[in-house]
Amino acid sequence: MQEHPSIELYVNLNDDSQNTQVEQALSTINLDNVVTRTLELAGITQPVMLTLLITDDAGIRDMNKQYREQDKATDVLSFPLLEQPIVQAPEDQLWPPRIEEGAEATEPGTTFVTPPGMVMNLGDIVISWPTILLQAQTAGHDYLTEMIYLFSHGILHLIGYDDQTEAGYQAMVGIQQAVLQTMGQKAYRS
Repeated sequence: MQEHPSIELYVNLNDDSQNTQVEQALSTINLDNVVTRTLELAGITQPVMLTLLITDDAGIRDMNKQYREQDKATDVLSFPLLEQPIVQAPEDQLWPPRIEEGAEATEPGTTFVTPPGMVMNLGDIVISWPTILLQAQTAGHDYLTEMIYLFSHGILHLIGYDDQTEAGYQAMVGIQQAVLQTMGQKAYRS
């Protein structure tokens, strides 16, 4: 598996053979370029890192149930480490800053702080490989397009975008389509 300077990549499906197949498929995608282009289009220029886990529908369903209380598989989950968005965008496109219950926003020790001289860790993204394949087939394109689209979507969530509003959804889709196009892929969603 190729090394990624800004991504800790894990593949965990049903068996070693499937893991190897997915790792080979992922080696055809410049994942670091997806990160760089997504961040550039969102106006983020600082060096970052993140974790990407490729799993199966059962794995993502367990996480979706545990963390979002939704007992179903999904395509992508994002777990930001940041307490507030770092992207500069209108408030109606962003998730609200998180404040722990009973804690003041300025209370020391309540937020994750990147140590001086270290690269900012944005958080974790989990993607279901079987869902990538199914959605790609349904949309009539290859897994490469779907993977880039969903990975970019996850990155946008990590930096602060939220698609629960129409404004946020449209902003995210616009950036995701631009990432696809800059990587030589055809944009496909409206």
